[in-house]
Amino acid sequence: MTLQKNNTSNRILGVGNALVDVMIALETDDILHHFGLPRGSMTLVDSRLSADIFLATRPWHRQMTTGGSAANTIHTLASLGADCGYAGKISHDELGNVFETEFREKRINTHLEYSQTGTGRVMAMVSTDSERTMATYLGAAAELLPHDFTPELMLPYGFLYVEGYLVQDHHLIETILKTGHETGLIVAIDLSSYNIVEQNRDFLQTLISRYVDIVFANEEEAHAYTGYAPEEAVAAIARKCKLAIVKTGKSGSLVQLRNQLLRIDPVPTASLDTTGAGDSYSAGFLYGLTKGLPLQLCGEIASLVSSKAVEIMGAKIPEPSWPELLYKVDQIINK
Repeated sequence: MTLQKNNTSNRILGVGNALVDVMIALETDDILHHFGLPRGSMTLVDSRLSADIFLATRPWHRQMTTGGSAANTIHTLASLGADCGYAGKISHDELGNVFETEFREKRINTHLEYSQTGTGRVMAMVSTDSERTMATYLGAAAELLPHDFTPELMLPYGFLYVEGYLVQDHHLIETILKTGHETGLIVAIDLSSYNIVEQNRDFLQTLISRYVDIVFANEEEAHAYTGYAPEEAVAAIARKCKLAIVKTGKSGSLVQLRNQLLRIDPVPTASLDTTGAGDSYSAGFLYGLTKGLPLQLCGEIASLVSSKAVEIMGAKIPEPSWPELLYKVDQIINK
């Protein structure tokens, strides 16, 4: 099973909210209840509430690192060896400098716009069972403009990967997806968060049916989008696009192209933090596609990469882990 595209490039362009993640290991979920944050969700907050959460969770802060869903995926793709780029908006401030420097060090081709508003941040709170709840202050990231996304930007790439969080600006995300589609790229979207899917279901259905080739979703997002359990959901999504992937956590994942369903086994692991697991899965899958691999092997690479991501706190696999991981990826590729 393969996907066809009008563009011969295997380069991948990611588009999303350029953010800095503040990782927090919670002892209890009391802080979530205090701030009215639905467990396991992503909630947009203003600068004041973000600052209040930052102060209230200070005793449990673990680390700060560049983030944003599509940014995490592109960062992992670069570590896998893919040729990729990233478009987002930051500020000329300390956090913006951290974001830009890290991406350039990974040799990611950055298409960054700048704003006077501060660089956005995510308070990523991890419960004792590894579930993560995110309070996001978008800052400069919210100021991406449709006219920033032209055919000239898209032309060097063969794949476009867009995070679903951008759906809250309907004109922006439609412009990005439509431009990618009309320029001949394979267009992929990750649904990103069940509550955002619930709020934008009808609009997402229209976008996906018109412009999207690949949809990534987890179990909750797939249910919010279709109303179905995973197996029925992946079939329903595949009827709207070319390829549907539903991640089912410890059960693995489901991949459907037209009427053919594949079941991808999970890679057993000791889960510490699920932050970025879905982003890593998307990176592994897209990497397989750039190599022209069968979808079964794309799924196996995705499962392997995401299993490594949940073993650590935060969304990025540490550099010392990559040599062994790349060796295992090569084993899958050379089956």
